[in-house]
Amino acid sequence: MNNWREEIRDGSEKPLVLVVEDDPDINRLLSHAAESEGGRSLSAYSGTEALLLMDQYPVSLILLDLMIPGMDGRQVLEQVRKVSSVPVIVVSARSGIEEKVGLLKNGADDYITKPFDQAEIRARIAVQLRRRQDQLHVEELISYKGVEVNQNSREVRFRGHFLELTNSEYDILLLLLNRPGHAFSKSEIYAAIWKGPYLGDDNTISVHISNIRKKLATISREEIIKTVWGIGFMV
Repeated sequence: MNNWREEIRDGSEKPLVLVVEDDPDINRLLSHAAESEGGRSLSAYSGTEALLLMDQYPVSLILLDLMIPGMDGRQVLEQVRKVSSVPVIVVSARSGIEEKVGLLKNGADDYITKPFDQAEIRARIAVQLRRRQDQLHVEELISYKGVEVNQNSREVRFRGHFLELTNSEYDILLLLLNRPGHAFSKSEIYAAIWKGPYLGDDNTISVHISNIRKKLATISREEIIKTVWGIGFMV
């Protein structure tokens, strides 16, 4: 086994990005983007290989293609979400809005369409890695209307029940909880979480809010996240 893989297994300050892409050229491009943002890259060329590597190494971020051999990207995402909240950026040639919404509902944190711009993919990687790193330095507990958030462990409980959220869902909920009574517009939420300009036809925010509400509703029907028509969302 390569020495660098042994170093990763033993622990490294650099975050590890798992690139799941069967095209060698695109895999190299994505790996280079991850390394340019201060990470280490680990390549998988099939869904099965990706899950095996997930079991062996402390992955901080996954870049996931959909059309991969063996087990496709959707199946990989489903398996990952059963055991981990690691951020997942889907990188796919499929550009349909229904495809994107479906993957976000199933736990993807972000979605980039091929062909992608190198600057954009690097920016998206940087956002996810920064969010992952920030969680290591926070030790505050936030509590509001039965929702308790431990920012150190990123654990969320609602009325005593553990709530399993993706990273994007967690960050959106935390943003709202930090300013109860403030109505956040979609553009405010997008800028705070993804650090980029919001496109009006992007359903990313609505899908994540819907997912959070559904998970809260499995525990209580009390409305925690309110829709402020014409503005956005608030708690």
